[in-house]
Amino acid sequence: MTQPPTSNAAPPPAPTGVPTLPAVPPQPTRAAHGAPSAPPPAPRRTAFAEGLDQLRAAATTEPGRLRVIGAVLALLVLAFGAVAAWQMTDRTAAADDVLTSSQPLASDAADIYRSLADANTAASSGFLAGGQETRESRDRYEKNIRTAAAKLVNAAANSDPGSPSAATIAKLNRLLPEYKGLVERARTYNRQGFPVGGAYLRYANDKMQNQMLPAAEDLYKKENQRLRADYADATPYPWAAIALGVVALAALAWAQHRNYVRTNRVLNHGLVAATATATVVLLWLVVGHSVARAGLDDSYEHGVRSLNVLHDARIASLKARGNENLTLVARGAETTKSGDDLYDAAFAADMDALGQGLAAAGRLADDTAGERPVTQAVGNMKEWRKRHEAAREEDENGNYQEALDKVIGAEGATGECFDSVDENLRVALAHEEKEFERAADDGRDAMTGLPAGAAVLAVLGAAGAVLGIGRRLSEYR
Repeated sequence: MTQPPTSNAAPPPAPTGVPTLPAVPPQPTRAAHGAPSAPPPAPRRTAFAEGLDQLRAAATTEPGRLRVIGAVLALLVLAFGAVAAWQMTDRTAAADDVLTSSQPLASDAADIYRSLADANTAASSGFLAGGQETRESRDRYEKNIRTAAAKLVNAAANSDPGSPSAATIAKLNRLLPEYKGLVERARTYNRQGFPVGGAYLRYANDKMQNQMLPAAEDLYKKENQRLRADYADATPYPWAAIALGVVALAALAWAQHRNYVRTNRVLNHGLVAATATATVVLLWLVVGHSVARAGLDDSYEHGVRSLNVLHDARIASLKARGNENLTLVARGAETTKSGDDLYDAAFAADMDALGQGLAAAGRLADDTAGERPVTQAVGNMKEWRKRHEAAREEDENGNYQEALDKVIGAEGATGECFDSVDENLRVALAHEEKEFERAADDGRDAMTGLPAGAAVLAVLGAAGAVLGIGRRLSEYR
């Protein structure tokens, strides 16, 4: 039997000239049934990745780079125009709301308050006259009730359903007929000489002072908040559009410089047209909005602020007149904790508010036409105080009829002073209303056509950029 070799020596080399067998490549593994397994599939590429590769490949050539530059320029100019049109559309709409919606509604809310307070004053004046109530006093009461009702209908039509303003208007619509019914009962009993008429009038006054006037004041404040919100929407600069405009102009300037460096041509008509349209839009945007902002700011500073102060002063005078009348109606039946007459104390507080309001209105008046009625109202107010003190002195001395004549008499009564104050404030309000409308209209008109113009010019600018780059591309064909 042959034994295997036990030596560790290497095997002898193969004889020269004998061919060496090639290495066997690795064989695919077999599946359980003996069939070879398929190689794993290559991962599929997304359309975005393929497009990006094509873009990179195109960017390696000058025509490809020009196409990319043209597309970017067109997109920048279009984006600038779109954002400018969007932002200026919002600001134009807000400026229009200031002029045609929110400020008129704020004035209507102030008129509701004034009409209710004046109706209450006329009711107390008619009650004091008793059976000698004048037709003028009765007509004034009815006119104010009708005015308040009409303004409430208008406010309801312009308020959002379910809003706090709508709820306040509904409350006033419910309270108004209740108040009117109490006044009619007071008049009926007063004509018959029953003292209970005074109680009904005081009850009607309490409903007016504690429920209706606070609700009307709340409506006035809400409409003023809405007015301020519209101003806040109309006046801010369109910074996003301005920034995009600067970026678009910078990109167009860079593209023209690049074109000059590579071709030694100073102008590219398409790019120059795109730059011109973008410049026009940017200047129109900045200058137009600046003029509009100045007009709106002027309408607020010299219109809305003066109107608010004058409305408050007129309301204070109406409340003062009502409390002056109720001082004689109550005849000391209502007192403060310190023992003073309740309505006389309220009259003093209202007159202080009137004086402060007239002082503020005088400071805000920026021309003679606005300052003159305020100055006259101040003089009427001072005379009113003097006559009121004389009437109070007569009443405290037990001379009720003399006190009554000094309050609602035909001549030399405090009623003359009140009417003069009210008339001068009405004139001042009419003047400031015109000032507001003029300034607000100028502000709104400064933005007229800007949104549409920006959009059209942006499209033209984008077309110019594409045509300008297309002119360069034609040189490679």
